[in-house]
Amino acid sequence: MAGSTGTAVLPGAEPFQFAGGPVGVLLVHGFTGSPGSMRPWGEALAAAGLTVSCPLLPGHGTRWQDMVPTTWPDWYATVQGAFLRLRADCEQVFVMGLSMGGTLTLRLAEEHGSDVAGVVTVNASLSTERRQAALAPLLGRFIPAVRGVAGDVKASGVPEVGYDRVPLLPFASLRKLWGVTRGDLGRIDCPVLAYRSVVDHVVEPSSGAILLAGVRAPIEERLLADSWHVATLDNDKETIFKGSLDFVQQHAALVPDPPRSDG
Repeated sequence: MAGSTGTAVLPGAEPFQFAGGPVGVLLVHGFTGSPGSMRPWGEALAAAGLTVSCPLLPGHGTRWQDMVPTTWPDWYATVQGAFLRLRADCEQVFVMGLSMGGTLTLRLAEEHGSDVAGVVTVNASLSTERRQAALAPLLGRFIPAVRGVAGDVKASGVPEVGYDRVPLLPFASLRKLWGVTRGDLGRIDCPVLAYRSVVDHVVEPSSGAILLAGVRAPIEERLLADSWHVATLDNDKETIFKGSLDFVQQHAALVPDPPRSDG
């Protein structure tokens, strides 16, 4: 299997889909990550009868150099396309994402209104406190990439399929996505469940605070005490899997029984 650039996809980074019932879930992986970080979550949701889709974002899952020419509209277009396909096949669609994947799912909810039944985020990124981040557009012209952030997992022996480098120009584009998404958080009108790791070496707590302050729809934050950034592969993963399934079951519209005739 090959990516859009023709480069072979890394083993474990492949996109996946699971056929199921009339309720669908779109899963979105993070920046420099891959669907490999979402597959156990997808398998758990599919085992409960849900239809699940997890695309591979452009420039991801191959080599970090393939990511350099991509920008956030490229990633969002892929996510939106996958969402629209799910929406055409399912009666309801929930969107769930890790890190930047959470940001992209929030953007979907901002733009697609009632077509999104609910959002679940895990360590969604909306900002950074690293001062040097503002220099990414300039530095990216001279330094293509810096040390990566993949693999922030507390559990021992659990790898993440992702890049060991962060391309700076795509990171600069990610910062633009943060700004667009932050500005429209008030447009979200579906319920939101936000998981946040107490210890996260990639996304600071300020992102969680921005999310809670910006969303006016019903939102709940749940803390993960025993996982780092890639919590979908970490010690609290089962908590996320069960909690997100409960969230779907709670908010999925029930088809009413047909009226009974007394005649």
